[in-house]
Amino acid sequence: MSITRPVIVGIDGSQPAVDAAIWAVKEALSRDVPLRLIYAVHPDDNGADHENSARALATAEVAIRQACVAVESTEQPVQIELEVVQDKPIEALIAASQNTPLLCVGASGLTQAGRGGIGSVASAVLRSAQCPVAVVATPGKGRRILVEFDGRPSASTALQTGVDEARLRDAPLSVMTTWQHRHRELYEEKVAEERNRLAQSQLDRRMTRYRKRYPELDLELITDHGSTADYVAANPQTVQLIVVGAERFNRAGDVTDPAALGALVDAGCSLLTCDRQQRL
Repeated sequence: MSITRPVIVGIDGSQPAVDAAIWAVKEALSRDVPLRLIYAVHPDDNGADHENSARALATAEVAIRQACVAVESTEQPVQIELEVVQDKPIEALIAASQNTPLLCVGASGLTQAGRGGIGSVASAVLRSAQCPVAVVATPGKGRRILVEFDGRPSASTALQTGVDEARLRDAPLSVMTTWQHRHRELYEEKVAEERNRLAQSQLDRRMTRYRKRYPELDLELITDHGSTADYVAANPQTVQLIVVGAERFNRAGDVTDPAALGALVDAGCSLLTCDRQQRL
């Protein structure tokens, strides 16, 4: 008997967390699983007396109920589960990531409100979660789904996930090749050119298959560009979601670098990472 694993959203009483919960509705429906909203009460918030503990739990109850009402207002037939846990928020979400197909968090929380950029919880979850992660920005005007295709093993998963997201959200899809810079760093010129040719050939075959399978999909290939972050900065208000492979982290100036990601979410662009072992 299989165990149903819900899509999980971290709730903290902030508007970005509510935005993440609303964004995750379609994710849960597409998988035919519940949507679980989790609020973590930090042990330090309980204090030593009953009054402080009751106040912390009441705050959690109000926040999680408000998020639930926001989800219900979408009038989508999603099953909602509510959970309040006694733990530090980062630790609670990382633990929850072991039993979910997707963990969603707002790009910033209450402590980051009004300051812009990405919050500490979102940053930590991106680094340490055991599942795909969606860092959800407050929606902007962008419509396109943008997939990074870097030729790594996880690139195929990222591409399929991008196609799924574009179809789920009725959005155009852009596929950006990002292997060129990596090949120049790793290989001599002739070897890099050959690897570029092979990667391009592989991607061309995949694009042809997707166009035949989903003729209604608005699909474009982007090859003339700098970094992903530079492309989005040069084309503001066009991208709603970037999909990247699980191996794409912690390089300075990269789209998953906290500073670069902070600029993206401030522009209303969310980020979705993929698990290289299984498709979302």
